[in-house]
Amino acid sequence: MAEQKKMVDEITSMEEDFAKWYTDVVRKAELASYSSVRGCMVIRPYGTALWENVRDELDSRFKATGHENVMMPLFIPESLLQKEKDHVEGFAPEVAWITHGGEEKLQERLCVRPTSEVLFCDHYSEVIHSYRDLPKLYNQWCSVVRWEKTTRPFLRTMEFFWQEGHTMHETAREAMEETELMLNVYADFAENCLAIPVVKGKKTDKEKFAGAVATYTIEALMHDGKALQSGTSHYFGDDFSRAFDIQFTGRDNTLQYPHQTSWGMSSRIIGAIIMTHGDDNGLVLPPKVAPVQVVVLPIAMHKEGVLEKAAELTKTLSKFCRVKLDGSDNSAGWKFAEYEMKGVPLRLEIGPRDIEKNQCVLVRRDNREKTFVSLDELETKIPQLLEAVHKGLYEKALKRREEMTYTVSNFEEMKDYADNKPGFIKAMWCGKLECEEKLKEEAGVSSRCIPFEQEKISETCVACGEAAEDMLYWGKAY
Repeated sequence: MAEQKKMVDEITSMEEDFAKWYTDVVRKAELASYSSVRGCMVIRPYGTALWENVRDELDSRFKATGHENVMMPLFIPESLLQKEKDHVEGFAPEVAWITHGGEEKLQERLCVRPTSEVLFCDHYSEVIHSYRDLPKLYNQWCSVVRWEKTTRPFLRTMEFFWQEGHTMHETAREAMEETELMLNVYADFAENCLAIPVVKGKKTDKEKFAGAVATYTIEALMHDGKALQSGTSHYFGDDFSRAFDIQFTGRDNTLQYPHQTSWGMSSRIIGAIIMTHGDDNGLVLPPKVAPVQVVVLPIAMHKEGVLEKAAELTKTLSKFCRVKLDGSDNSAGWKFAEYEMKGVPLRLEIGPRDIEKNQCVLVRRDNREKTFVSLDELETKIPQLLEAVHKGLYEKALKRREEMTYTVSNFEEMKDYADNKPGFIKAMWCGKLECEEKLKEEAGVSSRCIPFEQEKISETCVACGEAAEDMLYWGKAY
């Protein structure tokens, strides 16, 4: 592997101050800027292009599994929100309320949607009448508002962008299958598009979504050892159906309540990309969602024919990858640092000598390996190198996660590792809320998930020493 020389001095070292490093990367790579509204951000063109690629990749997966996109209102009448008690209580502290329209006070307050379960249920009560109307497999792309106290770009903002799927099913079994299907869609997307290894599992009752019967999650580990919940899928049973009086005539000609799911992934996944793959020179983007996969840099551009050849190559490459030509008069060193910082997976350099030899230089962002490639082989070689970058990023992230995953069997070990060893901590749990709260209050860790792949670490709960039920992943989290 090539020596990793620091190219961008304006970015704080992640070892020195990880939070400052993160903010520097978001700002210097021009992903987002702070806005004049507290807790909200301006997502700049480069960040928007990254989100659009995330969106398009996910959207194609949703449609391949039979889902359709819809658009719901931004506002929720207070009376509608109040129909599902547990759901309302879970979101009450984060709700933004509209009390006036123009200068007139509204007769009923309107909530700016924090999520859209009640809007979908209100609609479903109008359009579901028979088992023939099921399943309803809907998704929407939108922004939502949650009145957060502390914010950070992409990771936690008052307004954020996401997709929220909301489906209705004839039976509980079908709804559970949908819940698991969409969790697997998220896991596949994270690993095979974003090169982020994830742990799949179930949330504890304390951590599940407000109003859900069960919540499933994919959990990723960031460079600093903190966990990031990266996508969730919820099974609601028929509680919302009953609250909103959604009934259908079943196959046996009786009235029944449909079973519901919802699932979502938000723009905080951009934060996950930054904190999983980034380094002290800035972003390192997975090729499948990178706005620019290959940047073409003409070297000694003042020499005759160099810029023209670079433009010709760019046109050829555009047929099979996302490519950008930088023909500006900035120095080559400036351009190297700029596209290093922006995380472009491959850099193509071509100068007079390269043209003479009918070759170019390809440089990988993830490890700076240089490869001399014949111009006649680019259509084959570039896709191979992009795949190699993806594989390299995934393997590096997986190795780091394995090195930062620990196993403990008693409370003192838990406290010691939580204080001194950032990462995932695997430990047994008895299933009692008081033990989960003890670990949160005294060790500073939250339950991340009950993984589907269980291990028997010990017979006893790490918090109380009594008989254990499950092995959990614990950790500090964003």
